[in-house]
Amino acid sequence: MRRVSLSVTSRESITGYLFFLPWIIGFIVFTVYPVLYSVYISLHEIQISGDGTIRATWKGLLYYYEAMQVDTVFSAYLYDALLHIACATPVIVVVALVIALFLSKRYPLRTFFRGVFFLPVIIMSGPVISDLLGKYSLGLTDESPLLFSFMSSLPPFLQNPVFFVLDNLVLILWFSGVQILLFIAGLNKIGPELYEAASIDGASAWESFWKITMPHLKPFALLSAVYSIMEVANYANLDVNGKIQSHLHEIGRPYSFSSAMSWIYFLAVLILLGFAFLILGGAKRKGDAK
Repeated sequence: MRRVSLSVTSRESITGYLFFLPWIIGFIVFTVYPVLYSVYISLHEIQISGDGTIRATWKGLLYYYEAMQVDTVFSAYLYDALLHIACATPVIVVVALVIALFLSKRYPLRTFFRGVFFLPVIIMSGPVISDLLGKYSLGLTDESPLLFSFMSSLPPFLQNPVFFVLDNLVLILWFSGVQILLFIAGLNKIGPELYEAASIDGASAWESFWKITMPHLKPFALLSAVYSIMEVANYANLDVNGKIQSHLHEIGRPYSFSSAMSWIYFLAVLILLGFAFLILGGAKRKGDAK
């Protein structure tokens, strides 16, 4: 019997795939299968008998129609969630970039401050953040009537983002930890010789930021935007997430209606992700073309 000889590269590839195989099996069993099964459930009426037998009756897009046309609050919750994500994402990315620029400088206790800004990611929990949001939100209406009047006089396209930032400052800082690390990693990849060459050519700090720093950070900005969208979308205190969870064990249509709302929400968030890729990914390709 003729032996099949493999090259060193092939043997190393097979060994790598064997080590990777447990993750592939786990991903298929615990991620791919549940996702596909949730699609199946959203298209069927699920009935669970006393002995645990599950019977599925085909309903098509009925539950999707009920979620968008019959339910009285889901559409409003969905719109509010998408607006919240659309407002929070650019603010979180910008705040994370500003903090990363500060934390990338050399000064005493730099490591301590980096830990302080990343600490909320470690201790994040629903009760903790709910308590912080309840106690430390800025009450513009009650405490700062002059500031509120000034903000109200601004055009709507400026007024809404400003109100959002001031009312959700704790939430924005809480969700910026991972993005700060991403931007710090991007800043560390920029060689100091680029800034030295720009300084010799007479470029100001502002020009160096836009001509050197930002082009190098665009991939990290895209990654931060994607992470922020998914992080905020899964925020437990959003009404749409509470709405979906409340129908999970609903009598008469268990799991099905909740799955349909989940997929509607997922498709809407997917559209926001597409816009993020279109804006930041397109800007990156344009910069590379130059």
